[in-house]
Amino acid sequence: MLLAIDCGNTNTVFSIWDGEKFLCTLRTSTHHARTADAYFTWYSTLINHYGIKAKITDVVISSTVPRVVWNLRVFADRFFGCRPLVVGKPDCLLPQTPRVDQGTQPGPDRLANAVAAYERHGGNVVVVDFGTATNFDVVAEDGAYVGGVIAPGVNLSLEALHSGAAALPHVDVSQPEKVIGTNTVGCIQSGVFWGYTGLIEGIITRIKSEYGHPMKVIGTGGLAPLFEKGDHLFDTIEDDLTMHGLTVIHKYNKDQGNI
Repeated sequence: MLLAIDCGNTNTVFSIWDGEKFLCTLRTSTHHARTADAYFTWYSTLINHYGIKAKITDVVISSTVPRVVWNLRVFADRFFGCRPLVVGKPDCLLPQTPRVDQGTQPGPDRLANAVAAYERHGGNVVVVDFGTATNFDVVAEDGAYVGGVIAPGVNLSLEALHSGAAALPHVDVSQPEKVIGTNTVGCIQSGVFWGYTGLIEGIITRIKSEYGHPMKVIGTGGLAPLFEKGDHLFDTIEDDLTMHGLTVIHKYNKDQGNI
């Protein structure tokens, strides 16, 4: 059994993979001070609650928050007796080496997205990942990550608007009934929803034009289904893309005798 862990700036996701399917997906808030014991208490409580019987033998980690990696390593070693594979570290092999500027280290979640997109769809793909930031990841014909775009995330923009403008309330993002708002909440929702729809459309159009080949567009992350309602932005939406990429990277390293 493989435990795949994806630690983002806001949430950390744990998924148990039995070799064919994910048995469960658990989420907790990301906090750099959470200890290995605290992780295990939370984890074991939930899997017992759901009645999941899983003997974890391997752990793979993707983390955009470097300060949490140590405690996750201790968590894997102390409670599962294994040395975790950490995506982005020099000892973690990738099916294809990223082709980016020298000295640049792409985020491990972006590498996992690229690997998963290629494994499922082949090359020439754009992955739009809605997280704390909205990432556009470009996957070449041979599966290599070749760059992308980083834009402020939707919820981050809403928080900044609320914090920076005293008279504006905090609102949840949703698709408004019409573009022209007739109240403050409607105006904010329209600006955020249709503004991000335009941002996504515009960036994808420019990526495709610059890339010069037909490309498939994959949406992932919590807000991808919401923005799909506004227009047909994506060819497909896959909420488990990053986690699937982690399982593929782990298998590749195992097949290469690296773990």
